[in-house]
Amino acid sequence: MTELRQKMIRAMDLKDLSKHTQRTYLAAVTGLAKHYRQSPDKLTQEMIEDYLLYLKNVKGNAPNTRGTVLTGLRFFYGHVAQKEIPIDHSACRKVRKLPTVLVQEDIWKIISAPENLKHRLILMTTYSAGLRASEVRALKPEHIDSQRMLIKVENGKGSKDRYSLLSKTLLAELRNYYRKHRPQTYLFPSSFKKNTIKTLSYEAVRCIYEKARKKAGVKKGPGIHTLRHSFATHLLEAGYDIRKIQVLMGHTKLSTTMIYLHVSRKTLSKISSPMDLIDINLAEKEDRTDDPDHNA
Repeated sequence: MTELRQKMIRAMDLKDLSKHTQRTYLAAVTGLAKHYRQSPDKLTQEMIEDYLLYLKNVKGNAPNTRGTVLTGLRFFYGHVAQKEIPIDHSACRKVRKLPTVLVQEDIWKIISAPENLKHRLILMTTYSAGLRASEVRALKPEHIDSQRMLIKVENGKGSKDRYSLLSKTLLAELRNYYRKHRPQTYLFPSSFKKNTIKTLSYEAVRCIYEKARKKAGVKKGPGIHTLRHSFATHLLEAGYDIRKIQVLMGHTKLSTTMIYLHVSRKTLSKISSPMDLIDINLAEKEDRTDDPDHNA
């Protein structure tokens, strides 16, 4: 491991960045170094800009991908190389796409697809509490609060703790699962062998979802994060306050939660088109004109 790489890992650890973020940032710097076959701290700003243009025009990388690379490079140069690169993020402006949301019938098909009980409960827990994959992997038996019907999420995104919902249906299934397997350190460990204290990998959780989705015949919604998006949207459609949903999701900004207003079909369907409002107003006007008492 090079000295620069060691310094960057140390800087990221001090900033308490997640392992996933650390891998992403390291990949960004490694990609730049391999492109020029030089140490990244020796590169000029123009060379960095040329690399970003290469990603755009030659590799065809999307704005979101290039934005992630730029974020990693800015971290390296700002915290490791101590060298400012005044490249604004607008150069790699992110495109914010609407999340995919599944109907509840498809959610249930996916949850019911796995024959393995642990796999089925991972999917059920993810959806019923609106958890991230990293959060469901880190759950422990003591996080299930059956008295208050809550699930505690420790060290979620941004190193924050929060509570989410514990479904009655999920609780009954978890009790059956616990009696059968007696999980110790983690609720969903990588193995039920004695003294196993490893949690499932992200890739394992992702594969569980994708296999279940394909087995259920659901073509939409790739990525286990779809379950989290669906959780928020279904709560919104059920009439729950968006600020409460924000707390359950662990969003710092309300604007992040507001995106689900754009994908809620029931919320949007309650809004009348201005074309229909014209028709209503004209009809009311004609009724008043035909009314003899109105003319009097």
